[in-house]
Amino acid sequence: MTHISIITVCYNAADTIERTLQSVLQQTLTTVQHIIVDGASTDNTLQLVRQYEQQTEQAHNGHDIVVVSQPDKGIYDAMNKGLAMAQGDYVCFLNAGDTLHDCGTLQRIAAAAEEQTGHQQPAVIYGDTLITDDNGAIIGKRHLQTPQSLDSRSFKQGMTVCHQAFYARTDIAKDTPYDLQYRFSADVDWCIRILQKAEKMQAHNINMLQVVAHYLEQGTTTRNHKASLKERFRIMCKHYGLTTTVLQHAKFVLRAIKRKYNKPKQYSINDDIIQRSKGISKKTVNHTARIYK
Repeated sequence: MTHISIITVCYNAADTIERTLQSVLQQTLTTVQHIIVDGASTDNTLQLVRQYEQQTEQAHNGHDIVVVSQPDKGIYDAMNKGLAMAQGDYVCFLNAGDTLHDCGTLQRIAAAAEEQTGHQQPAVIYGDTLITDDNGAIIGKRHLQTPQSLDSRSFKQGMTVCHQAFYARTDIAKDTPYDLQYRFSADVDWCIRILQKAEKMQAHNINMLQVVAHYLEQGTTTRNHKASLKERFRIMCKHYGLTTTVLQHAKFVLRAIKRKYNKPKQYSINDDIIQRSKGISKKTVNHTARIYK
């Protein structure tokens, strides 16, 4: 049976972490390891985490909770600590304020891994993400559409898959720690390097064709938007070269202008996922993508 490690990194996150903890607690998959790496919080974050440990024990859901609280050198240093403790077959980062889509999300991720045949398991299992506000209410979809198939070149278009929806095989992830020279966008670099290793190993990736996570709009990267963009430029230059990166950023600017002057239209998220999973025509896909931009 497939085991999944969820890593939650937090610091003074009492206002947002509870919904993250409850999201994992409610998962029907029993083979779950939840690693919580706290940066020595001074609010009541740890109190909520201890309550969560008790709730998990009372639920008899089979989940293994690991808690570490100590100072760190930043969010990606804490993520690396979590990676070192991961024991599942797959690992995913779900930080304070982020949640899994519903109680069956991990069950479906595990089932997708187990359904695959071949000489090795998928390198990455990924899906769609919804954006939420500070209260956990869904704002909508991201403007970037999750690629139908994923490889290391997919991130030329930007962060096409959020790390909250990116389940990496743990053996590959442990061999690919976060690069601490990046303070705000190391997750972009990490995802690209994971996919590059997968390609060298000739390991395939699986698109779940459904929403698997909700992420908090006001995360660390969002709060440090300008610094994050500068880091992403450096990361893209590193992996794709300067010329490609400059051309792509020109497209990003045009895309941002288009979004600014085109009001978003209403759409049904469930209908979108259903239609995409049925293999709709290219014309319809392009029309859907325009609606989301």
